[in-house]
Amino acid sequence: MSINIGIIGLPQSGKTTVFNALTGGKTETASHTITALSPHIGIAHVPEPRLRVLADLFHLPKIVFPEAKYTDIGASVKNLAMDKGIGGQLLNQLSTVDALICVIRSFKDESIPHPQGSLDIKRDIDTLNLELVFSDLAILERRLEKLETSLKAAKPGEQQSFLHEKDILTGFKTELENNKPLRMLSLEPAARFIANYQFLTAKPILILINIGEDQLQQTTSIETEYNSRFSDMKCTVAALCGKLEMELAQLEETAAQEFRNEYGLKESGLERIIKISYKLLDMITFFTMNQNEVRGWSIKKGTNAQKAAGKIHTDMEKGFIRAECINIGELAECGSIAEARKRGQLRIEGKDYIIQDGDVVNILFNV
Repeated sequence: MSINIGIIGLPQSGKTTVFNALTGGKTETASHTITALSPHIGIAHVPEPRLRVLADLFHLPKIVFPEAKYTDIGASVKNLAMDKGIGGQLLNQLSTVDALICVIRSFKDESIPHPQGSLDIKRDIDTLNLELVFSDLAILERRLEKLETSLKAAKPGEQQSFLHEKDILTGFKTELENNKPLRMLSLEPAARFIANYQFLTAKPILILINIGEDQLQQTTSIETEYNSRFSDMKCTVAALCGKLEMELAQLEETAAQEFRNEYGLKESGLERIIKISYKLLDMITFFTMNQNEVRGWSIKKGTNAQKAAGKIHTDMEKGFIRAECINIGELAECGSIAEARKRGQLRIEGKDYIIQDGDVVNILFNV
């Protein structure tokens, strides 16, 4: 399973630069305009060093990393309040993502003037959040209008369902009109409606402040300040120098690491953003092996063994019998599956076992 993350931002925020930094792409950063509707799509391997541990331990020739799909939306998210929401094609592109990266400009570049004439991180975050709110309000208003029509034509037995949906959506509308994103609400009772409409303010959000090289030493302080400022918005804030990371992503890893050392960067931008994204999405990784390869799988925390088997293959979920599980640290200490079984550390788990981060899993099934 790959995670799917949409990248959006105001004009001249550097969102395509960030896209290139995360995917190693070479997309022309000046190619996206306000009216463009075609997205840039890139796939990045999720950095997972534990896979190499398993490959070395069992002398496996092939490593298959989990993947992260990044979609750089083909138009700037701008003036949505005036336009009464994001247009259909753009909204369709955004609705399928698991989370949003909202790129906010902090870098200085006289050759790329800021559309507002000045840099103001808080103003731009507020603007972008407001535009997402207006997009959701537009969806709600259209649906509420249709519900009114449906209620007038509904048979007595159908009215209750329509009224229940209307009550939920009216509550959402009230919160949004108070500039309160839906992710701040308790959404469990209305999970079905959230899934149907894919409201943007209900999605997990990473606010990515695109800093300049002259701000690298301020990365921690910037993140601390804005995470504190926007803690009530249930979002995560990170700072990244998109231009530098894009340039480093084009180099061989050895050369890139030398430059990172010079800049005092402990890890690549992709590694940082993936870790934050996994935490934001509540994701974990488990591993499978055969005689030829070791593979990592990304799943939601709390996924049981049968559902996790379905991520590998639907037949495994349908015909699930049991799972053999061991934590990667325990397996490395044992040195082999046979030794783990001998020590009693290879556990036999049923379909309701909750897969843990770092589990090495062998699924037994029959179809």
